[in-house]
Amino acid sequence: MTEPATFLLDGVEIPFAPGQTVIQAALSAGRYIPHLCYHPEFRPHGSCKLCTVKVNGRTAASCTLPAQAGLEVESETEELNSLRRTLVQMLFAEGNHFCPSCEKSGNCVLQALGYDLKVMSAGFRHFFPDRPVDASHPDILLDFNRCVLCELCVRASSEVDGKRVFALSGRGADKHLIVNSASGLLADTDMALTDKAMEVCPVGVILKKRAGFAQPIGARRYDTRPISAQALEDAPRPLGQGHCEACEASE
Repeated sequence: MTEPATFLLDGVEIPFAPGQTVIQAALSAGRYIPHLCYHPEFRPHGSCKLCTVKVNGRTAASCTLPAQAGLEVESETEELNSLRRTLVQMLFAEGNHFCPSCEKSGNCVLQALGYDLKVMSAGFRHFFPDRPVDASHPDILLDFNRCVLCELCVRASSEVDGKRVFALSGRGADKHLIVNSASGLLADTDMALTDKAMEVCPVGVILKKRAGFAQPIGARRYDTRPISAQALEDAPRPLGQGHCEACEASE
């Protein structure tokens, strides 16, 4: 039987299947690379840059970098983690992220990354953008102030739900999430609680009404274990398949 091709990640051999990216292979092997906009069900596009690694001395986004035999990848270094901390600080500064009052606290990827990377200070002056909350929908609340522009809801609504409810508008510092309706309100779309777009937001933008704090803080996903300890559960599906073979092998 032919041995699978491998590359080195922080000195450890990582096997990979044809078509996998570096982050897919790493997560399938139980090796965590910090990430925010990457999601195993969508083709990556490298917007957040938190998964940046060094490959043969040069930086690259591991979510878009094809795995190749012989690569020497560095991820868990103080240099890279320092850059990741800066990116997390910038994301906190660009939105209104007051964790103690947020329904997503404990389930928030941005918050969990902050803890895991040991972000200890604000780092930047906060923008406090004025983005009105949309409570027009009978079942769903949108708090645009928390958006980190990951585009996961945009892709989920378009590629899975087939509804194109969300889009990004503007450029640079003015870039923001919008609702695709004549009024700009979620109530004037056909979004439903069963939509994939309801599940994918890594922060607290898309929330189900009348369900706040049903699960107590302290017993939530990232309250019990840090995000870096959940690599196998978050392992990506190999391209073209609907499941993760590495996850099944570990069960």
